[in-house]
Amino acid sequence: MARPLSLSYYTVPELSPLETVAVAAQAGCSHVGLRLLGGQPGGGEMPLLLDPALQADLLEAMADTGITALDANTARIVPETRVVDYVPFLDTAARLGARHVMASVDDADRNRSLDNVTGLCDLAAERGLTVDLEFVPWMALNGLAAAADMVGTCNRDVLGIAVDTLHFHRSDSSIEALALLPRRWFRYAQICDAPANGTPPSRDRLIHEATKERLLPGAGDIDLAGILRALPGNIPLALEIPQTALATRMDAAGRVSRAVAATRRLLDRV
Repeated sequence: MARPLSLSYYTVPELSPLETVAVAAQAGCSHVGLRLLGGQPGGGEMPLLLDPALQADLLEAMADTGITALDANTARIVPETRVVDYVPFLDTAARLGARHVMASVDDADRNRSLDNVTGLCDLAAERGLTVDLEFVPWMALNGLAAAADMVGTCNRDVLGIAVDTLHFHRSDSSIEALALLPRRWFRYAQICDAPANGTPPSRDRLIHEATKERLLPGAGDIDLAGILRALPGNIPLALEIPQTALATRMDAAGRVSRAVAATRRLLDRV
């Protein structure tokens, strides 16, 4: 069977959730990612989190197309976090059929962040969700080693790691180290490409690249084949490939079609 692909929010941020499902189905994806929080609870809620009618319409659209929700994002742990505030986010993720909750950690206090991640895991487990840590180079949890340490220390079955190939590359994480970690920690990954590291980019440049300008798989210098070989071979791949400049002259359907084709070519080689 072909590797399942998911269409992430940042690839087509101009689309509504219903439009995202339609484009994903047209391009041959199996899943979509749900953007529910753009910041912290109490101020970063997206329309999909707040609108029950939109949720109902989305469930109907997914049922009609066979598309399912892969993950919901993002639960960002910061110094001010109270995990109970994530309950509406988690309830909505479960209601919409998501399997995983993407989380990131931007709190340098290790004990506090461990407590909050563990609390988030317990709430997620009650709702049949996993929590998958995305390490991000400009945040406190900034590389594979830090993520692995947190997963091992928290000791929750629902906690794992969602590798984003751009963040893996920009954090100089090791494919050899990735291959040694327990396979059960990896349930899906986000894929894109990028130029070689060269001079370490500034924080602003890292954020711009990650959220605005990524490359199609095979168009850059990331060792995507090596990363994929180090990960379980059957996990879904989420297409997280924002291309803001290209979006001014190509519609979302065209961009997603190109992304799916490039990813399938890579998978054929791997």
